[in-house]
Amino acid sequence: MSENRHRVVIVGAGFGGLYAARALRKAPVDVTVINGTNHHVFEPLIYQVAAGVLSPGEVATPVRYALRRQRNAEVRLGWVTGVDTTARTVTAAVPGGGSYQVRYDTLIVAAGATGSYFGHDGYAAHAPGLKSIGDALDIRARVFGAFERAELDPGAGAPAFVVVGAGPTGVELAGQIAEISRRALRGQFRHFDPADARVILLDAADRVLPTFAPATSAKAARRLRKLGVDVRLDTRVVDLDATGVKVDTTAGAEHIDATTKIWAAGVAGTSLARRLAEDTGAPTDRAGRILVDPDLTVPGHPEIFVLGEAMSRDGLPGVAQVAMQGGTYAGRTITRRLTGRPNGKPFHYFDKGNMAAVSRYFAVADIGPLHLGGFVGWLAWLGVHLFYLRGRRNKATVAFRQLVSFVGRDRSESAV
Repeated sequence: MSENRHRVVIVGAGFGGLYAARALRKAPVDVTVINGTNHHVFEPLIYQVAAGVLSPGEVATPVRYALRRQRNAEVRLGWVTGVDTTARTVTAAVPGGGSYQVRYDTLIVAAGATGSYFGHDGYAAHAPGLKSIGDALDIRARVFGAFERAELDPGAGAPAFVVVGAGPTGVELAGQIAEISRRALRGQFRHFDPADARVILLDAADRVLPTFAPATSAKAARRLRKLGVDVRLDTRVVDLDATGVKVDTTAGAEHIDATTKIWAAGVAGTSLARRLAEDTGAPTDRAGRILVDPDLTVPGHPEIFVLGEAMSRDGLPGVAQVAMQGGTYAGRTITRRLTGRPNGKPFHYFDKGNMAAVSRYFAVADIGPLHLGGFVGWLAWLGVHLFYLRGRRNKATVAFRQLVSFVGRDRSESAV
């Protein structure tokens, strides 16, 4: 690293951060990637870690390995706790104690988002979200642990699971839990039937997968109900504790008894995004994400880019493709600036479609004018995810796991 070269600091090694770094591989810059863990997580498959299909190592790639051939990039472990926009430095805390500072000429904030409990942060203790490997392992332990507790106390009956939020993550989790109870665990318990477990999917919207085409949403809902999932729409959560969930419906209030709850109802900006917005005077949306300019920079600070779920722009969805394309755009924009070329066009998101795997061999996908469902949709879903998944070993292992888990009934990662 040279003190005289333009220094780009990237906060976060998710899709936005890694794609930005890769877009700068031939640029006359030095790149420093700061991440709180030493791995990149392939979030679209993280729910399968929670469901016992995949192991953490199959959806995680070491950041240093991903950037091993990029000579102008270095990786530092740490959680960024502050940004000094006047001195152009970031401060990062080191896991286990200590901190350090890094100077930047251009800053890219791609730190993702956190789960949003809409002002009820106390719900998190009883209904974890799914944003990290740790979250996935926590949910896995809660789901499979619920069946173990039911075996120890058969008088209490089969367990009940409530998934709050019927977006892709909620639909995928509800479908997986239904398959666990009705298929994967069949014949393994002696004092109760796991197929009697209740799986309830709640959402205040009037349909599942509200960002999909209505016909696609209806197809997914029919599949969920066929699996035995109790899909309850127009249902708003008004309270949640250790014993269950209180909801408000058109028929009135109701308390749903359930010791296992999972929250998949929304995202919010991180504390770093909130502090950056306060320091720069940048506006935020209701979720606390920074409202960026058309070139994905913070208003009044062209040297600071914000990507992925940390930013808000024209209602763009918080999906991996937005982060990927945003990272590539930011890297190319920085390169254009430094090589004296005129500014490019504002960021334009090319929507490659929506996908969600409802159950084994059944997924739904909206790809342009195509609305796929069932086995064809699942093949498209699997192909796209294997294409973007990093590492040949991970691609091969994930493909094999799908075969083992879905042709047979084995969940080799179901131990708690």
